[in-house]
Amino acid sequence: MDFRELTRDEVTSIWKIDRAEVVRGIYHLEGGGLVLKSEFFDAKGWPPGEEDQYGPVLLDCFDRGGTFHAAFDGDKLAATAVLESRFIGSRQDQLQLVFMHVDKKYRGTGLGGSLFKQAVQTARRKGARQLYISATPSENTIDFYRHLGCVVATEIDKELFKLEPEDIHLEYRLNQRLILIRRMLCG
Repeated sequence: MDFRELTRDEVTSIWKIDRAEVVRGIYHLEGGGLVLKSEFFDAKGWPPGEEDQYGPVLLDCFDRGGTFHAAFDGDKLAATAVLESRFIGSRQDQLQLVFMHVDKKYRGTGLGGSLFKQAVQTARRKGARQLYISATPSENTIDFYRHLGCVVATEIDKELFKLEPEDIHLEYRLNQRLILIRRMLCG
C-alpha cells in the first residue's frame, strides 16, 4: 500500500471508491447517548447526486488547504481521509474530518485506522485540539470511530448539524493519550 496525499487532479478519483455496504443497524442519539436500532438496507454505492453535491465541496476544501490523505493499491485509490483546514468550535480549536471512506475490498485491514492516525497527526501539527466528525449513523461506521476513541460531540457545530442532522456528530480529543497517561499516573 502506498500512502500519500492526493493532488487536486486526483480528488475526483474518490468517487471510484466502492462504498457498497450491507447495513443492519443504525445509531440514534437519544438522551445524550447512542442507541442502536435494527435497520436493514443494502447500499450499492454512492447515492445518486452525491458526486455532484460533494465534489465541489471537496475541491473547495482542497483549495483552502485541506489535507487529502490517501492509500493506493497500485494505481487504485483504496481509501481516503480528508481533513479540513478551517478551524471550528467555540474555541476555534477543532478541525473537521470532512470525508473518510475505505473501499469495500480493503475494509477490516486496518487501512482506515492508519489514515485516521495520519489525519490526527496532521491536525496536531496544525494546532488543533480536537477532530470533529459528522458520521453516517450506520453501525459499522460508528463502531469504527468509537473503537478509535471518538465520542459523541459535547459541542455540536450548528452549521454541520444543519447540513447532516441524521449523522452522529463525534469528536476525537487529540490529547487523549496524555489524559489517559495522567489518569494512570495520578490515580
